[in-house]
Amino acid sequence: MENANCNHTKHKDIMEKAAANVPSNDKIALLADFFKVFGDSTRLKIIALLRHTPLSVCCIADCLNMEQSAISHQLKVLRQNHIVAVEKQGKQSIYSLSDLHVELVYEMGLDHIMEGK
Repeated sequence: MENANCNHTKHKDIMEKAAANVPSNDKIALLADFFKVFGDSTRLKIIALLRHTPLSVCCIADCLNMEQSAISHQLKVLRQNHIVAVEKQGKQSIYSLSDLHVELVYEMGLDHIMEGK
């Protein structure tokens, strides 16, 4: 059903240009999965910590007052989605944000929710 307020003929060029900029369904699905990772408060807290310095699972757990097993589970999700990188230092695994994009997504989200407050 057409929207009575939308003049399709008048806006056809604009609509075609807009539609051409919509990513493929595959890309949209990947993007949705990416944003789902940011939908967990523990994962966001981990990202917030790692914005400042690389840390071990033990240090992250201590900072967040949580069990190491819970942190390890969330780090696995973050690793699988290329949000964090891990580097072995002896027997310890040290986690850091995988790249600047992750920090920017976090910061932009934070800026957005703080806007107008």
